[in-house]
Amino acid sequence: MKRLYRSNSNKMIAGVCGGIGEYFNIDPTLIRLAWVLVSIPTAFFGGLFAYIIAAIIIPSEW
Repeated sequence: MKRLYRSNSNKMIAGVCGGIGEYFNIDPTLIRLAWVLVSIPTAFFGGLFAYIIAAIIIPSEW
């Protein structure tokens, strides 16, 4: 069963984008770039708030 985890090996801040990239088998750099591009129209605070919430909700991989 495939589960979404924050990455311990491919992380820059909390591992959220790395974990999403590993889950969907996509380069985490593309996920980070998409996250920034989506965050810009929300004056950056919407994306930052979503990242913090994701870091709290998504469990860390063991």
